[in-house]
Amino acid sequence: MSEAGKPFSGQVALVTGASKGIGAATALALGQAGAHVILTARDVKGLEAVEEAIHAAGGTATIAPVDLMEPDGVARLATAIRSRWDKLDVLVLAAALLPQLSSVADIDQASFNKALTVNVLATQSLIAHFDGLLRRSADPRVIGLTSTVADAPRAYWGAYGATKAAFAQLLDCWAQEVRAISRIRIALVNPGATRTAMRARAYPGEDPASVKAPEVVAERLVALLGEPFASPHRETVNHPA
Repeated sequence: MSEAGKPFSGQVALVTGASKGIGAATALALGQAGAHVILTARDVKGLEAVEEAIHAAGGTATIAPVDLMEPDGVARLATAIRSRWDKLDVLVLAAALLPQLSSVADIDQASFNKALTVNVLATQSLIAHFDGLLRRSADPRVIGLTSTVADAPRAYWGAYGATKAAFAQLLDCWAQEVRAISRIRIALVNPGATRTAMRARAYPGEDPASVKAPEVVAERLVALLGEPFASPHRETVNHPA
């Protein structure tokens, strides 16, 4: 049973990209809402800081560092999680890599390959390795963070846009495949312009105060995870009025 003010009490949530930005803010919000949050990313110090923030807020969390570019990274993560938990209630796919912005003709292959690995190949691997644990939950939910450029191509964003379009395609197809045979519900959320390190790299001259904080997106993601949304679901998080 959920405690008052803790709607995710007794639930286990895995958040990728949890060391900073939207992933970190969402992990903290889930922890405050009662979920035990498994935090994964490459940055161990960042993960430890988020874990400490969750504990300070009265929540619980476990760090599980992994580099999604490592061929067996997701498999090792899944093995570690399955050894401790018999179900997964929430999966938030917030990890993403922004390759160098350039014209399509000038895309740097090394940068593009890294983005394809993190944004696409690792996503499919996460789906493959955690589908079974999600099916053991009474109410399994998945949220993947997409991007405006996945659906609206923009000059010089071809490499990133291509990876996020493929990311969205994987989640949409998975949602259609499982909706009649499992309880898994899947949503794609476009956070829109948000104050993150990735955004700062893409728009170095932008005033950070002109875009919303990650906590605004996290608040909406956690609210959505508590709603009976139909799968597949899509929405954009707009700047608060």
